[in-house]
Amino acid sequence: MFSALSPSLPALLRFARTPSIGRSIVALLAGAIVLLLAANLTTFVMIQRTAAFNDQVERSQQVRRAAGALMLSLVDAETGQRGFLLSGQPGFLAPYSRAEIAVPEQMEDLEQLTAGDPLLKEEVAVLLEAAREKFAELERTVALSRSGRTAEALLLVRSGEGQARMATIRAQMAAIDEIENERLASRTLQSEHGSTLTLWANALAGLLVVVLAAIMIWLVRRYVGEIEAARDTLDRMNAGLENQVRDRTAELTRSRDRAEAMLREVNHRVGNSLQLVSSFMSLQLRHLADEGARAALRESQARIEAVAHVHRRLYTSDDMTSVAMDEYLEGLVTELANSLAPDAGSPTLTLRAHPLNVSTDQAVSIGVIVTELVTNAVKYAYGPGRTGEIRVTLALETGNGRAVLTVEDDGPGLGDGQPKGTGLGGRIVSAMASGLRSKVEYDPTHKGVRARLAFDL
Repeated sequence: MFSALSPSLPALLRFARTPSIGRSIVALLAGAIVLLLAANLTTFVMIQRTAAFNDQVERSQQVRRAAGALMLSLVDAETGQRGFLLSGQPGFLAPYSRAEIAVPEQMEDLEQLTAGDPLLKEEVAVLLEAAREKFAELERTVALSRSGRTAEALLLVRSGEGQARMATIRAQMAAIDEIENERLASRTLQSEHGSTLTLWANALAGLLVVVLAAIMIWLVRRYVGEIEAARDTLDRMNAGLENQVRDRTAELTRSRDRAEAMLREVNHRVGNSLQLVSSFMSLQLRHLADEGARAALRESQARIEAVAHVHRRLYTSDDMTSVAMDEYLEGLVTELANSLAPDAGSPTLTLRAHPLNVSTDQAVSIGVIVTELVTNAVKYAYGPGRTGEIRVTLALETGNGRAVLTVEDDGPGLGDGQPKGTGLGGRIVSAMASGLRSKVEYDPTHKGVRARLAFDL
């Protein structure tokens, strides 16, 4: 690039040294650039302050929501306690039981949100202490009533200690709201001042730029000859730059080819490494006597195989950025059938997949979801000695650019509405579906289990 510019630089320097248009235009351009930079810098600073203000507003809202949620939980718990003390029926303790789980988490959230805030930390500490004492009082009265000592529990309620603690909690919440309101008012005022300053700075900079542009136009009209000479110089510079662009494009193409080759090699090595891990797990299976451990190891092996299958397809494909899902699922379902249902009496796995391509990340998520749903169907859909069909379907939704994955069986269904198992598979499925910005839904009208996942392509 420097070699292409070298013949043109002397001409540009001579142009800049001319006593009239050269120096004038250079000075005006420099002034315009400085003004634009100043305006942009002012705007950037204001944007940063606005973002910080928005973050502070959001944090304030989080503190308020956390405090309000804690207050509601305590009120619900007290309502359940009162109902239980008056009626003696355990059903009234449902709100109390929910609060018993929620209150510690809400207290911890509120404490974390205000940990580094010197103004709120003391107020929140008093609120949390009162909340702990209030819940301890509720626990004592419920325990007394459960043990048949309802009179003592009512006496404790009539003492007024609980009412005083709730008054303390409400007072602290009011103090927290007051602090946050004062902060929001101050920050809003600062934001308005900053917006006004930015507006005036941009208006002034724009006006000055317009003035400088008008002066430059006037100078250009007086010195058309020198501008033509500068245009010729720029033409020579552009010719040199075009050569540089062609050379750089060729170099980038070679770099891209090398990167694709390296990526294919990485996928090959990752696939081999995952296959090696799967082989180690197969060896470990032979030495395990505990059937539960063997089942868990087989499930983990199936998950590894689902990911490994994506990498095997990538290093054997010309396209390194996407995966053909119909071909990928065909191989994956075949591997699942061989590993999870190898016997003649095992369920039959069938696949119907529309030809479509997805990104590698989407392919990994879909493969893991299919593995988990098929594994769960093999384990729970059909009892020992019973055969049946497990169907995997991938289709396109009409008119909205989305695909639908379905895994279904004809077994006894969900029963209580929740998939069976330890829960790990469900968490894995939820995590993978979240990566696809979707979730797995179960069809309650289907005789067996029908899991459905719709995702954007």
